Amino acid sequence: MSLQSWQETLISALGDGAALGNTTTRTSILPTAARKTLEANFFSIGKVLRVSAKGRISNLVTTPGTLLLDIGLGGVVAASGGAMALNIVAKTNVPFELEWLLTCRAIGGGTSANLMHQGHFRSESVIASPLPSAGGAGTHLLPNAAPAVGTGFDSTAPLILDLFATWSIANASNTITLHQFILEALN
Repeated sequence: MSLQSWQETLISALGDGAALGNTTTRTSILPTAARKTLEANFFSIGKVLRVSAKGRISNLVTTPGTLLLDIGLGGVVAASGGAMALNIVAKTNVPFELEWLLTCRAIGGGTSANLMHQGHFRSESVIASPLPSAGGAGTHLLPNAAPAVGTGFDSTAPLILDLFATWSIANASNTITLHQFILEALN
């Protein structure tokens, strides 16, 4: 028996997100119009979403701290990448790319639904990245611990999917700006 599958772009960003810097507050990096409302009962077991994002990032020299990326569904952190160590060499407006797969493992009300998630973040701002002349950008795998399902959520309710960033150190040199974003359903 063969299974048919398809790929559908659910939403994309038509402009940049607001630059996020000089704060330690968890903040959306998506433009408001790119925050997708998933209708009640959108998820089924095995449904896969792909989050792709690209933009620019800068980090403070020597003690830049960490950057935490997460995907929120409603008020729940459904997928957390964990604290990502940043390059101790100052970086200014270097590109980043993020790809994150989310696979529905359970559905239901309350906190019954959950997603298995894995992905990668690639940029010169990742710790120990070589200079562009020596090979370019380092990769940080998401999550930064053993893969596990994220926090449970209510899949029977409408949920806004959003991409958040949190700096561990508030400094004007630590900034991230999203330029491109696509949310796709892969099946």
